[in-house]
Amino acid sequence: MRIACLGGGPAGLYFAISMKLRNPEHEIVVFERNRPDDTFGWGVVFSAETLVNFARNDSISSFEIEQNFAYWDDIAVVHGGVRTVSTGHGFCGIGRMKLLNILQDRATSLGVQIEYQTDIASTTALKGYDLIVAADGLNSRVRTEHAGIFKPDIDVRQCKFVWLGTKQKFDDAFTFIFEKTEHGWVWAHAYQFDNETATFIVECSQKTWDAYGFSSLSQQESIKICERIFANHLGGHSLMSNANHIRGSAWISFPRVLCEKWSTDNIVLMGDAAATAHFSIGSGTKLAMESAIALAEYVHTEPTLEKAFVRYEDERRLEVLKLQSAARNSLEWFENVERYLGLDPVQFNYSLLTRSQRISHENLRLRDKSWLESAETWFQQNSGGGKAAKAPMFAPFKLRGMELRNRIVVSPMAQYKAHDGCPTDWHLVHYGERAKGGAGLVYTEMTCTSAEARITPGCPGLYAPEHEAAWRRITDFIHSETEAKVAVQIGHAGRKGSTRLGWEGMDQPLTSDNWGLISASAIPWSESSQTPRVMTRADMEKIIADFVQSAEMAERAGFDMLELHYAHGYLLSSFLSPLTNKRNDEYGGSVENRLRFPLELYHAVRAVWPENKPISVRISAHDWVGEAGITPNDAVVIARMLGEAGVDIIDVSAGQTSRQAKPVYGRMFQTPFSDQIRNETGLKTMAVGNIYETDHVNSILMAGRADLVCLARPHLADPYWTLHSAAALGEKDVCWPAPYHAGRDQLYRLAERAEANNAERV
Repeated sequence: MRIACLGGGPAGLYFAISMKLRNPEHEIVVFERNRPDDTFGWGVVFSAETLVNFARNDSISSFEIEQNFAYWDDIAVVHGGVRTVSTGHGFCGIGRMKLLNILQDRATSLGVQIEYQTDIASTTALKGYDLIVAADGLNSRVRTEHAGIFKPDIDVRQCKFVWLGTKQKFDDAFTFIFEKTEHGWVWAHAYQFDNETATFIVECSQKTWDAYGFSSLSQQESIKICERIFANHLGGHSLMSNANHIRGSAWISFPRVLCEKWSTDNIVLMGDAAATAHFSIGSGTKLAMESAIALAEYVHTEPTLEKAFVRYEDERRLEVLKLQSAARNSLEWFENVERYLGLDPVQFNYSLLTRSQRISHENLRLRDKSWLESAETWFQQNSGGGKAAKAPMFAPFKLRGMELRNRIVVSPMAQYKAHDGCPTDWHLVHYGERAKGGAGLVYTEMTCTSAEARITPGCPGLYAPEHEAAWRRITDFIHSETEAKVAVQIGHAGRKGSTRLGWEGMDQPLTSDNWGLISASAIPWSESSQTPRVMTRADMEKIIADFVQSAEMAERAGFDMLELHYAHGYLLSSFLSPLTNKRNDEYGGSVENRLRFPLELYHAVRAVWPENKPISVRISAHDWVGEAGITPNDAVVIARMLGEAGVDIIDVSAGQTSRQAKPVYGRMFQTPFSDQIRNETGLKTMAVGNIYETDHVNSILMAGRADLVCLARPHLADPYWTLHSAAALGEKDVCWPAPYHAGRDQLYRLAERAEANNAERV
C-alpha cells in the first residue's frame, strides 16, 4: 500500500513504524508541517501497561524509550505551606523531543520517508495514496476539511495553561503546587522527564489569566510572571518555553475533542485529531500510540480498509471514552479547584488523588497503606470517632441532637404496600430489617401529607391517627432493637399523583378512581397524564397546614429526623424548576420567587418540629435539560437559600422533573452535585445515585464530596449491606443484633480466611 501519514508526532510516527513492521513493502510517507526539532510540550508520561503494549509491538523502539525514562513513585501536593506526599503511584516519563527522536530514527531505519516542513492543505493533494492517516493534532485540518462527515464535538474548557520546562529537579515526586496570588490562584503540574529537565505546566482560571493580562504579554513576559509566582519552588532556576515557533501567546485552553465518525473513504483520524484526553491524567500520547498499534493491526489483518476502520473504531472508541471520562473528571476538578482549596491538606490531597475516579479508596491502600491509614485516622478524629484508622463510612456523624453511628443511609424507596395510606406489616419488616442491617440512618419512602398528596394508592401517609400509630410501631421497633436512627420523608405528589403502582406502570394514570391534581402551573407530567389545576393562595395555605400536621404526627410517631421532598417533579419541585413554574405572580419568575412557597412551608414545619431534631430537604440539582431548567449552579443558589433558612442538610438528588431530561448516567453520577453544593456553600450534604460499593462510599466521604451517603438498590438486594461491608473491610466495631452473633462470628472467620488465602496467592 501507499500510505500517507499527516503529522509527524508520536501518533503518526508510531503508526508508520507499526505498519512497516507488519509489512516492509508498504510505501509510507510522513508529512510534518514543522521542523524535526519543533515540538510543543516537554515531557510525556506512560503507565506500566502501556510499556508492555509497546514492547509487544516493537521491542527495539520500546527498549530505547525505556532506556531514557525517568521513574518516580511519589505524588507531592504543595498547598498552604504544607507538602503532602503519598507513594506507590508508579510513573515514568520521557522528554517529548527525545521520544520523537527515537521514533524518527526507528521509522527512518525501517524505510519510512519523513517530509518535514511540508504543509498538506487538503487531502485532495494525496489522491495517489491508498490510505491517508490524519494524525495532524488538536487543530486537525483533515478533521475540519471533512467536518460534515466526522462531526467533531469540540468543547473548549475553562482554564488556561502553558507548557514550560525547568532545570529545577522534581525527581523525587510528581508535584502539584498551588499558589495564591494577588489576581487569584495559579497552580503547576511538575515532573522530571530526564536527568536535567522537568516539565512545568502552569495553569489558572480564565478570570485569573485575564486579571494578569497574559493575552497581551509576550512569552518571555508571561514566563517572568510565572517565575515570580513559583519562585519558592524553582530554587533559582528559570522557566523555559520550547514553543518559540508558535506566534503569539503559548497559553491555550484545552479543547476536548470527540468525533462521531473517525473515517471516510480511505481517510482515518488518529490521536488528538480523533479524540483528546486532558494532560492532567497524562494519557494523551499513550492514547494516540495505542490507537496507532490497533489501526496498524486491523489494516494489516482485515481484507478491506472499510472493515479495518470498523474494527478500529469499535475497539478504540470504548477505550477512548473511558479515558475521556476520567480525563473529564480530572480537568473539571482543576477547573473548580478553588472550591477545594479551603479543605484540610489531608482531605485536599485525597481529593486530588481520587479526582478522576480511576483511583479508589482501597486502591490507595494498595499504593500507600500508611498514608491512607493516617488519612482515615484524621477523618475519624475530625468526626469525633477516636484515633483509630477506620474506613470513613464508619465514622460517627451528628446533626443537632441526632447522633449517627456511621455515615450509611438507607435511601427512600417506594414500596407501594400501604393500605389507605397506612403502613402495614410489610413496612415493619422492610424497615426493621434494614435498621438491623447496620445502617446509621433509615429513611421512609415518601410519606404523603393527605390522601390527594399520594403518588399511588399504595403510598403511605401521615394524615390519620391510624397512620401515626402504625409508624410508631415501626420506630419503636427500630429504636429498641437497633442503633439506627429513622427519618421520615414527607411530600406531596403534585402533578405526578394519582398513578398506578410502580410495577403496574410507572407514572401511568390510574385506570379509574383518579383524584384531582394540583401544581405550580397547569403543565401535565406526560401526554397521558391529567392536567393539574394551578395552585391558588388558599391551596398553598391548605398544603402548609397538611405538612405541619404531618410533621406533628411524625414527632409523636418517634421519628428522629424529618425530610421535606422538594425534588423529582413532585409538588414542591414544580415550584422550584422553571420548566414547571410558569407563574406570573410573586411565586414565579426569579429563583427567589420560585423558592418563596417552599420556604414558607419549611418555616411553618420548622416551627412545630423539635429544636433538637434536624430537618433535611431533598432537591433535584439538575433537570438535565440544559439551561432551560435547573442547572447545578442554580442548585447552589437554592441550597444556599435553604441553608440560610435553617435547613440542616441538603439531600442532593437530580432529575425526574421532566420527560425531556437527558441524564448522563454512570457510577456515582449525581455525586458531583453534592460535591459542588457542599464545597461552595459550606452546607452539609447527602450524596445519592448509583452508589453501590464501599469504595464509592469511602472515597465520597474522605474527599469531602458529601457528609452522608445514601444507597437504595444495594439495600433492596441486601438489607445487611452495612454489616456485610464491615466484615469485608475487617471492621468489627459495628452493632449486630444479639441473636445474630453466631452468624457474625462465622462471617468474620470466613472473611479472615479469604484474606489469608488471597495474601498467599499474592
